[in-house]
Amino acid sequence: MTGESDLRTLLGGMRPELNPGRYVFTMAEGGVPSGCSPVVTVAEREGLTLVLPQADADAAGMAYDYVAGWITLRVHSALDAIGLTAAVARALADEGLSCNVVAGFHHDHLFVPHDQAERAVEILRRLADASR
Repeated sequence: MTGESDLRTLLGGMRPELNPGRYVFTMAEGGVPSGCSPVVTVAEREGLTLVLPQADADAAGMAYDYVAGWITLRVHSALDAIGLTAAVARALADEGLSCNVVAGFHHDHLFVPHDQAERAVEILRRLADASR
């Protein structure tokens, strides 16, 4: 179950995939509200950060400022791989795009401005092509 750690292989094989939907970052006190299905949770001192579908947050009356598109890098990256996050973030930053990166056990996930998500996928595909 060990993931890939060679940076060139990771970049060349990342196969960025835009997941359908709009996602938001919000806070919850006392756990995940009923009816919400977060795709990411982070326990912070200030409360529980949730990344969830915008429709869930709206239905629960939760506040948010940032609406994101969710991109999954389909390469199985090792959790101790060096440079993937930096290379991806740099490629997007060079094009004026922010990204929030979350590492899953198998894949890395990027949350980018929703209105720029398709552009972000194209930038990442160009990076992958240049790395092969």
